Amino acid sequence: MYLNKNDIKNLDRIYRLNVINSITGIKPANLIGTVSGEGIENLAIFSSVVHLGSNPPLIGMFSRPDKEVRRHTLENIKSNEVYTINHVKKDHAKQAHYTSAKFDDDESEFEKCGFTPEYLEGYAAPFVKESSCKIGLGLRDLIPIRTNNTLLIVGEILHLIVPDEIVDEKGQFDLTKMEGTGVSGLNVYYGFEKINQFPYARKEELPEFKKSV
Repeated sequence: MYLNKNDIKNLDRIYRLNVINSITGIKPANLIGTVSGEGIENLAIFSSVVHLGSNPPLIGMFSRPDKEVRRHTLENIKSNEVYTINHVKKDHAKQAHYTSAKFDDDESEFEKCGFTPEYLEGYAAPFVKESSCKIGLGLRDLIPIRTNNTLLIVGEILHLIVPDEIVDEKGQFDLTKMEGTGVSGLNVYYGFEKINQFPYARKEELPEFKKSV
């Protein structure tokens, strides 16, 4: 397949959507937990979560424009300024996927999709009890991306809940033990498998590499 700019522009809308969403490869699947001003718990799957920095500990995620379709997650984050990011386990991929359905304002994806909300004292956003990694964040910035009217939501980690057995002595997570899930495109899900671990890369320790023929 070869596509130039005009080819991409002229593709069927759904085909183009699938191609462009797939070319970046597997992205982590996460459930974003929020609560509305009326107390309705909301849960939505996102595949756009990215690391932004370690000191302060910042995580970003992108939200689509909210002018044509209501974005309950974005509305709740703006309103309460706290939210949670919860890893999706392989066994929960199907129910996590269906949190993307268009539920009414008074309906909770926790209830509809079979997840259990849980709270930390003094923190207003719901975590997903079934998740193997739970992150509570405070909103720090909303950065508009003018080209397509998306928003980069920047949050600072306030709470981190992870089982001890998946963290090694260097602080690295074993994603295989976490049974995490990744997304390609909009609806294709993958499991994670650890294939290797390498030391910090130093030029003077560079192995000898040969080009494959």
